[in-house]
Amino acid sequence: MNNFEHCAALLREADRDRYLATLFAPAAQRDALFALYAFNVEIARVRDLAREPLPGEIRLQWWREVLSGERDGESAAHPVAAALHETLARYGFVATPLLELIDERIFDLYDEPMATVGDLELYGIRTQSPVFAMAAGILKPGGMPPELFTLDAGMAYTIAGILRSFGRHASRRQLYVPLEILERHQVSREDIFAAQGSERLLAALAEMRGIARRHLAAAQVKLESAPPEILPAFLPIALVGPQLRRMERAGYQPFALNQISPWRRQWLLWRAARDPSRIFQA
Repeated sequence: MNNFEHCAALLREADRDRYLATLFAPAAQRDALFALYAFNVEIARVRDLAREPLPGEIRLQWWREVLSGERDGESAAHPVAAALHETLARYGFVATPLLELIDERIFDLYDEPMATVGDLELYGIRTQSPVFAMAAGILKPGGMPPELFTLDAGMAYTIAGILRSFGRHASRRQLYVPLEILERHQVSREDIFAAQGSERLLAALAEMRGIARRHLAAAQVKLESAPPEILPAFLPIALVGPQLRRMERAGYQPFALNQISPWRRQWLLWRAARDPSRIFQA
């Protein structure tokens, strides 16, 4: 198994949505997309693998040094690092956005709450927008999409993921829903950590869905001017609207894993690939 095949296998297990979306991209660009997305998986799962902040910080620092060219020998032996290095060189990408992504992921290692909506949006911009932007640059070199397109895509995708994993985060006393929203709806952090639902909590989460929808709408405005070649990079966004609607059904349980079934996720991606206007539908 070569480095890019390793990245594809990792992605298939850890981020199946992006794995499936990549299959709709031209074959010549898939290996680079697999490398980029596998790197994102490696960084996003640091807390799960390290379990404690200090080992997590060490892992993130290793990746910083890999991207800064300080660990060439070690990175050559690491399949994801080696594939990512080859991808960055092939497409002439600078590593700065990925270094910022790593820095922002330090938040994941600790249990400090997200303070404001602005903080949440900045987190989404720094952790997801570079992934969308670089994927678009792989699909159409030199034709990066409008900034607002990738920024809003990153924020909407981030918020949907937070809402989907709300119960898992609460179980480890991790809080991504901004304190300013919780305070506005008079929701106690301790009630969340104790998995205590309430109408006030449902109202706070509904406000979060409203923020995600505003970002979807902003991205939709830019869709018509986007080069069609880059659309496979944004196919996972097609799951955001259905995910939000699922949370508005009667009997919604915010502490459950609110996941669309695998077969339906695959169908939604296929449908959006055939009709890109569905990607940003709220």
